[in-house]
Amino acid sequence: MTLLQRPTISIGEAVASLLRDGMPVRFTAYDGSSAGPEDAEFGLNLVSERGLRYLLTAPGDLGMARAYVAGDLHLTGVHPGDPYDAMLLLMNHLRFRTPTPAEALHLVRGLGLGNLLRPPPPPPEEHLPRWRRAVEGLRHSMTRDAEAIHHHYDVSNAFYEMVLGPSMAYTCAVFPTEDATLEEAQAEKFDLVCRKLDLQPGQRLLDVGCGWGGMVMHAAKHYGVQVLGVTLSREQAEWAKRAIDEAGLGDLAEVRHLDYRDVLEDDFDAVSSIGMTEHVGVKHYPAYFEFLRSRLRPGGRLLNHCITRPHNRATETGAFIDRYAFPDGELSGSGTIVTAAQNAGLEVMHTENLRAHYALTLREWCRNLAENWDACVAEVGEGTARVWGLYMAGSRIGFERNEIQLHHVLATRTTDDGTSGYPLRPRF
Repeated sequence: MTLLQRPTISIGEAVASLLRDGMPVRFTAYDGSSAGPEDAEFGLNLVSERGLRYLLTAPGDLGMARAYVAGDLHLTGVHPGDPYDAMLLLMNHLRFRTPTPAEALHLVRGLGLGNLLRPPPPPPEEHLPRWRRAVEGLRHSMTRDAEAIHHHYDVSNAFYEMVLGPSMAYTCAVFPTEDATLEEAQAEKFDLVCRKLDLQPGQRLLDVGCGWGGMVMHAAKHYGVQVLGVTLSREQAEWAKRAIDEAGLGDLAEVRHLDYRDVLEDDFDAVSSIGMTEHVGVKHYPAYFEFLRSRLRPGGRLLNHCITRPHNRATETGAFIDRYAFPDGELSGSGTIVTAAQNAGLEVMHTENLRAHYALTLREWCRNLAENWDACVAEVGEGTARVWGLYMAGSRIGFERNEIQLHHVLATRTTDDGTSGYPLRPRF
């Protein structure tokens, strides 16, 4: 058999043979074959041989994502900016079985061995696999972290403005009611953090991983505190500096393009870390919390807001998320966060799970992407826009299904004589 021999098995037949419970959507392929119910609400259309090669050379979520991002695999019946409904159906009902080695060889030969030649990954640029990132430095070194942050956050400020909305808050919002707007929920999130930290006029706050400065400006404007924010994203820092000047908050608020580990000031009354810990790496939690504790005055408070797992095993993200969204991202449970904070000498006072709120936040971001689809595609390209639709809709499902959570952990730098400054009952 040569690499160029004509296929002897249809793509639809091959797909159907690997499914445990049948195809929940209508599948069609460029060879004219199909599988699944003809009257299905959603469809998968494989339009090219290149798409088949993506699927065969990277089985699982990465291969499907490459084919979809490249435009070789169409998802019909939903908007590409918000493919939630179709993804939910597929994730709940698409069940593949593992073929025997003989079956796998038969299918590959039947489809054509030439389809095992992997095409180049489609744009947007795919991050290197984990094993090849060693050339960028040790995992979670300053150099490698800076590259990972650049890959995810320096996409386009204009794109983020359209997806995130006026708040430019790329972290879980807190919805005071089911019908609250995204802007109301983001404002409530920042205010909840301020209340948990018990910020008072004239105090000093350090916000690590400050993003576009939402927390920095909220605390300065509404609580009258002196705020320093730091971010590894140059584009975020530049945007935040302009926003601070436009808001007239320059006397209270400052954002620097800086690694948090390079902050020299100390004796802060409070430290906030919102959506930062995901990038730190579980093995680095002890050093991370020790450093943040060292920036606090005795009796000062720390609020750590981050995505967690419903268990305390350290886990990496899936291949698609790692290569296209969050390179080097790692998650663990809230118990791991609490343990690391306690071992660093912090007294943990309160924890809260906001999982349901992140599902609602992602719903609104997907809605924004769909409503601004043409402008987003013009800004960053269709491939990048498709990545974000997949990533956010899939993450929404993960929060809804309790595969991932979002925890607040509030702690104090309690003094040696046991003084914490924390009231008998929380006031937030």
